[in-house]
Amino acid sequence: MRATFIHAPGDIRVENVPDPEIVNPTDAVVRVVATCVCGSDLWEYRGISPVGTPHPIGHEYVGVVEETGSEVTSVRPGQFVIGSFFASDNACAICRAGYQASCPDGEFINGCQAEYVRVPLADGTLVALDRRPAEEHIPGLLALSDVASTGWYAAVAAGAGPGATVAVVGDGAVGLCGVIAARWLGAERIITMSRHASRRKLALELGATALVAERGDEGAARIRELTGGIGADAVLECVGTPEAMRQALRSARPGGTVGFVGVPHGIRIDGRELFRSQVALRGGPAPVRRFLPGLIEQVLDGRIDPGKVFDLTLPLDHAAEGYRAMDERRAVKTLLYP
Repeated sequence: MRATFIHAPGDIRVENVPDPEIVNPTDAVVRVVATCVCGSDLWEYRGISPVGTPHPIGHEYVGVVEETGSEVTSVRPGQFVIGSFFASDNACAICRAGYQASCPDGEFINGCQAEYVRVPLADGTLVALDRRPAEEHIPGLLALSDVASTGWYAAVAAGAGPGATVAVVGDGAVGLCGVIAARWLGAERIITMSRHASRRKLALELGATALVAERGDEGAARIRELTGGIGADAVLECVGTPEAMRQALRSARPGGTVGFVGVPHGIRIDGRELFRSQVALRGGPAPVRRFLPGLIEQVLDGRIDPGKVFDLTLPLDHAAEGYRAMDERRAVKTLLYP
């Protein structure tokens, strides 16, 4: 099969490798119908996270089950499935509490920018549809495997409920999906921090009510200005840099909450400042499996369309161009068809 490998910063190659096989009786092999490039993949692409030896990359996928292990009971060959980027048993105490991305027996799923992928703990990780979805729904369903569910988790963690004023730090796919989530959860005002024209336009289309181009302390000051000097009730931190976290913390009102889902790189939080601010922090890797059933229903019913974050579609063989386009901010998110 063809699979995408990262060899070094800026070096993405599609190579021929053996097809995956069932290793454990709880595995499934899925034929990938659509996959994509995640903003978190760019940490290695940009050399911010070490690449190490060449390895498969990609963790977002929808597809059709090809084969299952002897202990798999909830999915069967031929079914169209969506799965989380993190395999979980969805049965332990941690999973039952809704934190499947911290399942003690779980593992990160990598190598999904390929024609096939082995999914561990298939019963707890995959959600099957009763029929193959229409083509127009595939981008939205694909987004649920990470970015849409991650944006949703940011909004839930931050308490972006009815009547809330929400600020979103980050105008990538996760931040834009956070706008969708905040609107759906009933937020009254959604302020998106962005200075890129195409992303600002999409944020408004998805439900943002105001835009802030300033960053850092100036951005936080602008949020306070828009909120009568108080700050936002809920702030979604969807980047993972020290600057974004500082901006998020300083944009929240006393007693507000920051839902942080950006993979942290170099973030150091001043405990004394956090203590004085009375701002709460909650977040981490998104428990995608918690949200999948409800979000799948909303996508199929047309109530939400997170597939709008895909603004570049390429064949798998052109994955390197998809990475370049996102790195150069010519694209928000690249969808790849094997």
